[in-house]
Amino acid sequence: MSLKNDIDMVKEELSSEEKFFEKAVVTEKFVKKYKNLIIGSVVVAVLGVSGKIAYDANKRATIASANETLQELQKDASNRDALKKLESLSPALADVWSYSQAVVSRDADALKKLQNSKALIVGDLATYEYAQTQNDIALLDNYALKQGAIYSDLAQVQSAVLLINEGKTQEAHQKLATLSEASPLYKVAKVLLHYGVK
Repeated sequence: MSLKNDIDMVKEELSSEEKFFEKAVVTEKFVKKYKNLIIGSVVVAVLGVSGKIAYDANKRATIASANETLQELQKDASNRDALKKLESLSPALADVWSYSQAVVSRDADALKKLQNSKALIVGDLATYEYAQTQNDIALLDNYALKQGAIYSDLAQVQSAVLLINEGKTQEAHQKLATLSEASPLYKVAKVLLHYGVK
């Protein structure tokens, strides 16, 4: 019996080794068949990671340079070279800087140019500020009708005040009546309705 067990055990070992060598041969064939594809995939992965690292480093350097340029502008707002550099590094940040300077100086031309800004909310705020500096009812009304306008309610109240100053109390009354109760300016509108219009 012992001899039979030994023979069975040897057969199992040979079978296991045979399966191992068979899998090794299949793996070797697979690697040889797809060697270029595997190497290409590894190269693409390495290049992708390297590109991402380089892109992130470049982006951080650009942000740091834009911040330094903004600090230069804060020290000397009339530095045209620094403004041009900021525009090339970060157009959105340059628009924010230009907007802040235009509001401080009440520069209607600069505000008008910034109305088409792609910087987050700068275009909207510049449109409102321009309409406000012009004291133009039509511009304020157009702004108030824009969907998503930040100062929509304020533009309506200002338009109503301009109408009151022109003696058009009925139009002002209609404009103020359109403000919803949820508006933060609802109480102001009510005060104007009671004291400014009637």
